[in-house]
Amino acid sequence: MPVEEFVAGWISGALGLVLGHPFDTVKVRLQTQTTYRGIVDCMVKTYRHESLLGFFKGMSFPIASIAVVNSVLFGVYSNALLALTATSHQERRAQPPSYTHVFIAGCTGGFLQAYCLAPFDLIKVRLQNQTEPRAKPGSPPPRYRGPVHCAASIFQAEGPRGLFRGAWALTLRDTPTLGIYFVTYEWLCRQFTPDGQTPSSGTVLVAGGFAGITSWVAATPLDVIKSRMQMAGLKQRAYGGLLDCMVSSARQEGLGVFFRGLTINSARAFPVNAVTFLSYEHLLLSWG
Repeated sequence: MPVEEFVAGWISGALGLVLGHPFDTVKVRLQTQTTYRGIVDCMVKTYRHESLLGFFKGMSFPIASIAVVNSVLFGVYSNALLALTATSHQERRAQPPSYTHVFIAGCTGGFLQAYCLAPFDLIKVRLQNQTEPRAKPGSPPPRYRGPVHCAASIFQAEGPRGLFRGAWALTLRDTPTLGIYFVTYEWLCRQFTPDGQTPSSGTVLVAGGFAGITSWVAATPLDVIKSRMQMAGLKQRAYGGLLDCMVSSARQEGLGVFFRGLTINSARAFPVNAVTFLSYEHLLLSWG
C-alpha cells in the first residue's frame, strides 16, 4: 500500500486547517448559538470579548489529530482507486478513472475519515463554543482547560459514548459529500487540462476551491445537526436521535436553520481546499 498519499494528506490537511480554522470557529458558533445576528456580528463579538485568539480556540488539537484524519481521507481515497483501477496516482492522468470509481473511492475515504474523526471533532466543537475570554484575575475559569481536559470531562460526565456524540450525523455528512468532493475536483481538472497532462497549479487551485464549495453546500444541513448533537450533552438537552434533532430544530427555528453557516462554510471552503489540493498534488509530484 503506497504511503506517500497518507503523508501528503497530513501535510496538506495541516496547511488547510491553519488557514480555515478562524472561519470554522465562526461557523460552529452560528450553528449552535442564537446570540449572533450574523457572520459579522459573530466575528465582532468574538474579537471584542476574546481577542484574535478567540478565533483559534481548539486549533492545537486538530493540528495533531484532524490533520492526521485528513491523511486517512486522501490515503484511503488513493489506495481505493488503486484497488478499483490498478493505476497509481502518477498513472491516472494518462488513464483517468471513471467518475463512478472516483465517487466510490471518495465515499470510502469519507466513511473511514468520519469514523476516525468523531471524537476529535467533538472536542474541537466544544472548545470552539467556549466564549469566555482568556483567564483574568477574578474572572470565572472556562469549563475546559484544554483538549485533554475536555476529553476527560466528556468521558467522566457522559461516558465513552459521549465522545462519539453526533458520530452518525458526521458519517452521513462525510460519506456521500466526499464522493461529490473528489468527483467535482476530477471533473474540473479534466475540463481545463489536455488529455494525459498534469493540471497546472491554477487549475488545481480553482478545481480544489470549487470542489470544497460544492461538497459543503451538500454537507451543511447535516453539519448543523452534527454540531447541535455534539453540544447537546453540554447543554443538558437530549435529542432522541438524528431525526429528533432535525425535527426539533426545524420546528423551533424553521427550515432555514439547516443552512445556517452556509455562507461562512463556502467562504472558508474555497481557499482551504484550494491550498489543500495544491500542496497535496505538488508533494506527490515532487516525490515522483
